[in-house]
Amino acid sequence: MASEEPRVRRPDFQKAGGLIPAVAQDADTGEILMLAYMNQEALEKTIETGEVHYWSRSRRELWHKGGTSGHVQKVVDIRLDCDGDAIVVRIHQVGGAACHTGHRSCFHYRHESDAFLLNGELVFDPKEVYGS
Repeated sequence: MASEEPRVRRPDFQKAGGLIPAVAQDADTGEILMLAYMNQEALEKTIETGEVHYWSRSRRELWHKGGTSGHVQKVVDIRLDCDGDAIVVRIHQVGGAACHTGHRSCFHYRHESDAFLLNGELVFDPKEVYGS
């Protein structure tokens, strides 16, 4: 039985309003480290450099992950979902922290007893890296 899926697919930035959610996943452990967004330029720059670039929705500019902190994300593999509107970037996280708050993962709050509680140690002090 032949598959109806196309052999080649491209991200559909048009359908997604110009931005596609991009999940950063540790290539060795499978841990989800963060979620950000890519536009076409960010994806092209990521492919070109081998380090992840995102589109900052708050600053409205291209953002080289770790460009300030040194905690860059080295690309191992990039996956596109079946609809062409979501990306998973499997990475090696340099320096051990993906989150700008200094935690390994941006998902460092765990639901316990009707609340989300902080769970995890700081890898670096964000005030030392970014200032106040």
